[in-house]
Amino acid sequence: MSAPAPQLNAAQRRAAARPVLLTLLSLAIVVLAGWAGFSASVRQGTEALRAESNHQLDLFASVVQGMVRQLEYVPATLQLHPEVLALLRQPGDGARAAQASSYLRRLNAHLGSAAVFVLGERGQVLAASEPAVLGEDLSFRPYFLEALAGRVGRHFAIGVRDGRPGYFVSHPVHDGARVLGVAVIQISLEPVNQAWSLLGAPALLADSNQVVVLSSRPEWRYTALTDLALDRRVDLQLTRLYGEQRITRFPLQVDLRVDEDSQIVEGVLPEGLGQAGARSRPGATRGVLVLGRTLDGMDWRLLMFTDLQVVRQDAVRASFLAAVSAGFLLLLGVLVNQRRRIVRQKLMANRELEEKVLLRTQALSDANRQLRKEVRDREQAERTLRNAQDELVHAGKMAALGQLATGITHELTQPLGAIRTLSANAVEFMRRGELETVGSNLGILARLADQMGAIIEPLKGFARKSQARPARTDVAVALGNALFLYDQRLRKECVQVQNAIAPGQVFAWCDPNRLEQVLINLIGNALDAMRDAPERVLRLAAGVQGEQAWVTVHDSGSGLAEAVKARLFEPFFSTKEAGVGLGLGLAISRDIAREAGGELEADNHADGGACFRLSLPLPPDDTP
Repeated sequence: MSAPAPQLNAAQRRAAARPVLLTLLSLAIVVLAGWAGFSASVRQGTEALRAESNHQLDLFASVVQGMVRQLEYVPATLQLHPEVLALLRQPGDGARAAQASSYLRRLNAHLGSAAVFVLGERGQVLAASEPAVLGEDLSFRPYFLEALAGRVGRHFAIGVRDGRPGYFVSHPVHDGARVLGVAVIQISLEPVNQAWSLLGAPALLADSNQVVVLSSRPEWRYTALTDLALDRRVDLQLTRLYGEQRITRFPLQVDLRVDEDSQIVEGVLPEGLGQAGARSRPGATRGVLVLGRTLDGMDWRLLMFTDLQVVRQDAVRASFLAAVSAGFLLLLGVLVNQRRRIVRQKLMANRELEEKVLLRTQALSDANRQLRKEVRDREQAERTLRNAQDELVHAGKMAALGQLATGITHELTQPLGAIRTLSANAVEFMRRGELETVGSNLGILARLADQMGAIIEPLKGFARKSQARPARTDVAVALGNALFLYDQRLRKECVQVQNAIAPGQVFAWCDPNRLEQVLINLIGNALDAMRDAPERVLRLAAGVQGEQAWVTVHDSGSGLAEAVKARLFEPFFSTKEAGVGLGLGLAISRDIAREAGGELEADNHADGGACFRLSLPLPPDDTP
């Protein structure tokens, strides 16, 4: 039969687990270093890419504004030409229309614009550089409506006849204060499409409707960056700004932040760009940096999408390098520490052997001294605690006597008055020689003295300061003495006492004075609890159960709340007003009960009110 495996103590288990913990800690440091290198590289690379992309974006925005806005002034100059004004004054004159169209063709050829035309008050094309649009009704176009209202109109639109996209700029033609017509120039956007390669990244131009009108990716054109409301879609169909194109949702969810002062647009897409411009599968790339500008005077937004895949790849390399460096430093530290440990162990081996016996001997001596000191301290603490408990019990007695002083004074006042009167009468009767009457008065005086002694006698033992000495104690007698102290208060507050305890029935093994102190405290608390009750009934009962005698004090108050019941026996906890009691009565009472071998418990009675149950051991000769 094989021998059982030896059990390892706590130190051996810790020593065996230390290499595993050091290995896990080293791995955690390496991973943390790699993550720190990755995060720092991503942050630095993103900032560098953002700076470079912003520079490219600024240059491209300037190029786009130069291409598109360089001919915006032309419609304002057309009203200066006499042939245009003459045509608008006489719209039906064919000769003037031909002359104005000829002028517009020459002007368009000189400027290199897509088209130049003039509209009448009703939106009909009266003269144009392109004969195909003559007579066309363009009253539904927004740029015509804005110019007819006296404002300069700037809008993207697709040509009605040629279907070519363009940037339309309109200007009202005035004859004095009256608007005779509208001059319009269509600026071609084809140069912008040819300049996308300058950015080196996917980009787009969105108009004021948040619709992509130009893009380096054809599949992005005529998509909306945001969801268009139904009324907005209806307006776009009526104005036919985008011809017959169906406006769909932009394939990427772009959440952008716009700086109102600089008009800089910025955002990050959590996923990359697919080859066809749609959202790629997760993990294909590691995000896209979105940068943009709002073009001055056009209310157009230029957005550029820069893939962060290169930044992430550089960050992975930096992370690997940081992890390897951290691992190398850790390994170097382990080697140095191991070398130092070996040297230190060699130097300390002999010293440890010599000191081990001395340390163990010293430890045993110190333990013995400490043990003796703890025994003395514990004995002193027990004496101090016992004395403090005696002082608290005596203080409670004195407090109860102070509260009963008024009632006792009232009880003694009447006998004293009677003694004073009878003694004066006795003197007078003696002077008269009526000795029989004097004897009668002296007998009454003796009875009054006995009555005063009966009042004072229970207080003498109660007020006496003494240590706890268990004895065979009649519970009914102790309860009677406690009720006697509250006699005046019971009558004053009209409390009905239902006492079911008769002398000589229930005995307990405890100190009589301390039992009275506990009962006085419980009865006083019961009277306080019934102060505002409509019916004041104090029910007292006692009996024997097993090896314990029990006493219950049941009041007709409102009972104990759950929060109060949980803290009822905590020292200094009280539900009374500030300055009324210290909150030590119940705590001391329970300590007295436990010191005698019993218990004090509290709960709400089924008939209402609070019920306190005091359990005490039976005298030795009463034990079943």
